[in-house]
Amino acid sequence: MTETLFPTNTGALAKRRKDLTPEAEAAFKTFSQAVFADGALDARTKQLIAVAVAHVTQCPYCIKGHTKAALRHEASEAQIMEAIWVAAEMRAGGAYAHSVLALEEMEKAAARG
Repeated sequence: MTETLFPTNTGALAKRRKDLTPEAEAAFKTFSQAVFADGALDARTKQLIAVAVAHVTQCPYCIKGHTKAALRHEASEAQIMEAIWVAAEMRAGGAYAHSVLALEEMEKAAARG
């Protein structure tokens, strides 16, 4: 099977997106550059955060792009993997924390008998 779930983000597709909505494309690029610039957090830390968030949002393009960017900003492979583990814990932690909703409903059902 040669077909993949997610197409490769080619230059032609990027150009088409830009041609269809040039103002939005320019605004997004400016916003992205501002977000990932050094500030209170350095660019490497921001890219590590982006790697973690990309895994939680499960965006394959973001995972690849921000992993490459983290490496360009001298993040180590161990730092990238730790960021991914933080994301995994937070994702699982959310399910664990929200279990109180189910427990509360079970208690209500038991009380109604």
